[in-house]
Amino acid sequence: MSIVAIARLYPKPGHTTEVLAALAYASPSILAEKGCELYAGHEAPDGTILMVEKWATQEDLDAHLAGEPVRAYRDARAPYEERSPQLEILTPLEGADPERGMI
Repeated sequence: MSIVAIARLYPKPGHTTEVLAALAYASPSILAEKGCELYAGHEAPDGTILMVEKWATQEDLDAHLAGEPVRAYRDARAPYEERSPQLEILTPLEGADPERGMI
């Protein structure tokens, strides 16, 4: 079963553009990483950025988190963030429809 994660990024007021630019630069490399099934950014009403991620295995997610593309991405956006990102690993609900009830 795939691993689904949500990463919430906290841009400093007035610096969302810089965080999004770092994301745009890093996304092609991240999408090319082994096991990356989904890497989609969304802006929340409160100004945070949510990354919805899906990885084939926990090992693939761990390699992503320790890899060069995400390290460079962290360095590029760090000056423009209020605080460190929050990462949550999600567990699908029992009985969810694998076709339409799960990411």
